[in-house]
Amino acid sequence: MTPTGDRTVATNRRARFDYHIEERLEAGIVLTGTEVKSLRQGRASLSEAFGRVQGGEVWLENMHIPPYEQGSTRQHEPRRNRKLLLHRKEIERLVGKTAERGLTLVPVRVYFKHGLAKVELGLGRGKRTHEKRQAIAEREHRREIERAMGRRR
Repeated sequence: MTPTGDRTVATNRRARFDYHIEERLEAGIVLTGTEVKSLRQGRASLSEAFGRVQGGEVWLENMHIPPYEQGSTRQHEPRRNRKLLLHRKEIERLVGKTAERGLTLVPVRVYFKHGLAKVELGLGRGKRTHEKRQAIAEREHRREIERAMGRRR
């Protein structure tokens, strides 16, 4: 990893399975010192996290960052709501899209870019159960084809 490159801390693997991600955008996160140190150790979970636009601001809710082990007794709350940093026009566009079209803000991954913590948000439309089953069937079919091609070589 280079000092100026991206370093992924956590990914939300369920996001691609549960949602059709139509658009992605990058946002900064407002964090405390112990949260940043815990993230630098690669400790975070996005499994139940979601984004919400509220009062002209975007919030990341239910993201779990465990307490920093070497920290003092004043630690952060692991599942607190964290403010996301976006431009005003991006927030206004998100308000329109999430209200009208039934899209959801889903965090896809958390990473460091040039030393700053960022979150990649996806505007996702929820998949139905039959679409999920179809995705599983397609994935298994591709694996079988790959196995067959591997045996031929």
